This record gives sequence, structure tokens and C-alpha cells, in this order.
Amino acid sequence: MVRLVCVKLCVLVGGVGGAKFLMGARELLGTDTPGSPHTIDAVVNIGDDAWMHGLRICPDLDTCMYTLGGGIDTERGWGHKGETWNAKEELAAYGVQPDWFGLGDRDIATHLVRTQMLDAGYSLTDVTAALCTRWKPGVTLLPVSDDRSETHVVVSDPAHADAPKRAIHFQEWWVRHRAEIPTESFTHIGAEQATPSQQVLDAIAGADAIVFAPSNPIVSIGAILAIPGVRAALRQAKAPIVGISPIIGGAPLRGMADRCLEVSGIETSASAVARWYGSRSGAGLLDAWLVAPGDHAAVDGVDVREAPLLMTTPELTSTMVATALESVGCAP
Repeated sequence: MVRLVCVKLCVLVGGVGGAKFLMGARELLGTDTPGSPHTIDAVVNIGDDAWMHGLRICPDLDTCMYTLGGGIDTERGWGHKGETWNAKEELAAYGVQPDWFGLGDRDIATHLVRTQMLDAGYSLTDVTAALCTRWKPGVTLLPVSDDRSETHVVVSDPAHADAPKRAIHFQEWWVRHRAEIPTESFTHIGAEQATPSQQVLDAIAGADAIVFAPSNPIVSIGAILAIPGVRAALRQAKAPIVGISPIIGGAPLRGMADRCLEVSGIETSASAVARWYGSRSGAGLLDAWLVAPGDHAAVDGVDVREAPLLMTTPELTSTMVATALESVGCAP
């Protein structure tokens, strides 16, 4: 195990890609080992969260929790392993909507516990900590806010040109429509009234290094940054900030980040995403930026380095994490 000077790591993450990155960070720092001097705080996107069938669904929090706890369905990359779908089939038989979002039986148990605790007055941060007592992720999972802030997508109807534009939940756009309908923009409903939790602000202020995982920059990291106070906390942090490019050779690592970038008017390239984040020496957030071998980026004030970015195993991902930490002075 490599010993690092950096002991307090704060990572901004989305779902699948963020969970894989956290696996590598945990592998490097050994935070799942009793007595480890290192800590990892993961600030997790809540923009994907939704109410469905009376249950509060938190896809990114659950993907991180299941992955780090050994309960993820590795074939699908999301959801509970060993899942059954009896409740989903019964809901479909009743004709209950939405029928395009599948809730597995095991997954429903998580949502039931979360919803009951939220109804009892517990914060989402406290609920997440309680759920993690079962999964023992070795990482502190922190929803960016205890307030509701959901990503919606402004779309138009190609069959009715005169129809007004409407906003649908990101889950409907992503899961039901596969992002293949005319799309105008993204908006974060509730974000203006939301605030970052004190635990998130403490994690950012107390970190030795802050990393933007290679998650979707628009609807994962971007949804985190949409919460008022997060961007200011990052710019004021004493820790350096390094971002990991989610784009390799002009294509996303996974998911539909290219579609989200296109809608936002941003080129699908490592350089364009780095410019979108911007340099902390200017008005942006980055001190350093990691790109895949063969890619390039040029942003004044940002140290750009190459590193293998494919997260095929925790061991390989840990090498990437080590390079990220080295790039901001947290050398082994």
C-alpha cells in the first residue's frame, strides 16, 4: 500500500463513473481498513433524485453505496445484484405509471427505509449515513444538499411544432427517451432555494485535495455546482482541485455525456470540458486536469497531465487517483 501525504480527500461524484472512481480511491488509501489514517468524503449528486410510487429514489447515492458495499449488479452497472422484479410486474399489471422506470424488489427496500426516515424528519445526510451502516462503503457518502434539487430537461415535441416547450424530469429524458428527443436545455428545479449541507462544506474546507471524478460534467458535477454556495466553497478551499476528464478521444467514458455537452453547446473533448470548469486562477475551479494519453487540453493556470483513465479495475483506477493527487502536490 502506497502511503500518501494527503490524508483527507474530497471527491465530487455522480453515479456509475463516480462509484468506480471511489473504488480506486479506496483501494489506494485503504479507507476500508480499520485504523487507516486517511479519509474520503464523497459529495454526491442529487439531481437525479425523484419521487416514484411514493418512494424517494436517489440513484447516484445508491449506486455509490451498492458499488462500494459489494451489492451492485455488475452486469447492468446499477441496481442491486440478485434482484427480482415482482413488484414491478404487479405495478405494470395494475397499469400504474411510470412504467418505464424499473424498481427491483431489493432496491425498493432501500427506498422504503429512506422514505420512512425522511417522513420522520431525518435529513437525507443522516438517512444516507444510516443506510451505509449496512453497506460499510469505507467512504463517507454526502448528498450535496438535504434540500430538494432535481435536474429537469426542457424539450420540444417534434410532431407538434406549435406546442410549447416543456420540462421533464431528467430520469424520463435519460431512461425513457434515451436522450433521443429534441432537447433545449437543462435546469435544476429547487436549486436556487437549496443549500449545501454543513457536512459538505466541512468536507471541502478540511480537505487536503479535492477531485472532480470523471462523472458527467453537466448533469452530475454540474448539478452539484448548481447548489448555491458550493462553487464559492470550492474556490475558497485551501486544498488544490484536480479534475479527471470524462472524455477520451472525443467520446465519453460511459453514458451520454456527449449528448449533454451537445445540448449545452460544449464540444465533446477533454479540452472543452476543462475550459468549461475553468481555472481557479481565473474565475473557474481547476488547478490541475488529467487527460487520457493522446488527448490534450490547454487552459491558462491549469496543470494538464496525461494518465490512463479507463477504470476497468479498482487497481488500475487507483493508479489514476495517485496521479491525480501527485498533480496537485499530494505526492507519495
